Amino acid sequence: MRIAINTRLMLKGKMDGIGWFSAETSVRMAKAHPEHTFYFFFDRKPATEFIACPNIVPVVLCPQARHPVLWYMYFEWAVPFALKRYNIDIYLTPDGMMPLHPKVPTLSVIHDLNFEHSADNLKPSHQRYMTHWFPLFARNANRIATVSEYSKHDIADTYGIDEARIDVVYDGAHSRYRPHTDAEKDAIRCRFTGGCPYIIFVSTILKRKNLANLLLAFDRLKVMESNDLKLVVVGSKVWWQDELAAAYDGMQYKDDVIMPGRVDPDDLAGLVSAAEALVYPSYFEGFGIPILEAMYAETAVICSNTTSMPEVGGDAVLYINPSSVDDIVHAIRCLNDKAAHDSMIEKGRMQREKFSWERTATLLWDSLMKTMEQR
Repeated sequence: MRIAINTRLMLKGKMDGIGWFSAETSVRMAKAHPEHTFYFFFDRKPATEFIACPNIVPVVLCPQARHPVLWYMYFEWAVPFALKRYNIDIYLTPDGMMPLHPKVPTLSVIHDLNFEHSADNLKPSHQRYMTHWFPLFARNANRIATVSEYSKHDIADTYGIDEARIDVVYDGAHSRYRPHTDAEKDAIRCRFTGGCPYIIFVSTILKRKNLANLLLAFDRLKVMESNDLKLVVVGSKVWWQDELAAAYDGMQYKDDVIMPGRVDPDDLAGLVSAAEALVYPSYFEGFGIPILEAMYAETAVICSNTTSMPEVGGDAVLYINPSSVDDIVHAIRCLNDKAAHDSMIEKGRMQREKFSWERTATLLWDSLMKTMEQR
């Protein structure tokens, strides 16, 4: 069988959640099924590490798809041409985007519908594209996969899709996320925070990630308590305006906020492990991979009580109302309770066993096979 996969978001050193999902599942499926040929569709020259076994064939399509106009050209012109040229039997698109009439069975992975529930999380051009095209993508795909039960119900309700057509394939965490030794943690703290303890926020900075309220909470905490705690913010500044810019500019303790931007994946794993806690106050998530990564690193987690996050965190995390700055402050102060902190770590060891990239790849393969059977 000839399987084509949309791998355009697999960009070494520049991957966010969907890019990691693509890489972790696509390569695993190819290795597990050497009897099939996998055509990886990139929009630029790929890193050699992604071509990890002989049955992977890299194909570079034009144009480079990084803008709504180019997305349209890529998926409506370049992808259909390649599907026909390489005589593809089935098409998998991990970012949900696809030709409207692909002429082959298609499995679309839609991670979440955050853009349907808030109109100011994306650039206007991106927002218009997503709200116009994604209902069509969802209805034209033979099957849909998504990363949580929450997203499954949301897709079904928002787009009128039969839930029987939607499979849940939970995300996983990379093996680099592990508990580090005390010596390793000391070295990480010396390198990034001058040896001081810190809490960490990990995400591409978008409005829905709610960094603004975390900054307000951290500043309020520092006013209340005299301590050397730092806040490390890891992620690219895609959105830095309005209330977020105002929150940062108004901080009394902004010098205690450390923003290294995007960091090397191994450095990030170390930063998560050495943190007092991951604080993840997002308003909307289809899954929330950093929550799981922190549990694998045996780091305490504070996260929102909304959307899919309770599904991922179970009883192993401390939940907050993301709209309440006081709630975030209280949760961070609770970390001082060693017994409660240790209990969160122990529960996290059990909760994390429910999720792995091996399981994700297996479930995604099963969904692909269902797609073939439906054609």
